[in-house]
Amino acid sequence: MTTRIEGVDGVRDHVGAELGVSAWHDVTQEAIDAFAENTGDFQWIHVDPERATATPFGGTIAHGLYTLSLGPRFNAELFEVTGFAMALNYGYEKVRFPAPVPVGRRVRMRAELARATEVAGGIQTVVLQTFECEGGEKPVCVAEAVSRWLV
Repeated sequence: MTTRIEGVDGVRDHVGAELGVSAWHDVTQEAIDAFAENTGDFQWIHVDPERATATPFGGTIAHGLYTLSLGPRFNAELFEVTGFAMALNYGYEKVRFPAPVPVGRRVRMRAELARATEVAGGIQTVVLQTFECEGGEKPVCVAEAVSRWLV
């Protein structure tokens, strides 16, 4: 179910609230290879399944930045903010990758509207994004995504 947030007052009302949990997303070798192609990051732990079998992971793992890049996809699934002329990705306060994502597993994201601050022309939000790997014991990525919503 999509959380709907309307305008500055709606943003303020949702501070501290969980915005939802996304559906599971399959992490495939094809997606990892495409990410490597697009970013130029061909580190073998991501793109060489044969060599990666000799690591403690037993196979290739997703780039941390691949996992983080799923945030906008999951955000669109989880919440909709209306009543603004535009929104801008303003960056990240903090990003950590506490555990790997083995290729062939699934990930999902929990989102919480952690903070909202008035800024010139609108409001700035920080959404805590916690990415989970199916069967994992701890998060695979925790990020504080900062957005600006301008009226």
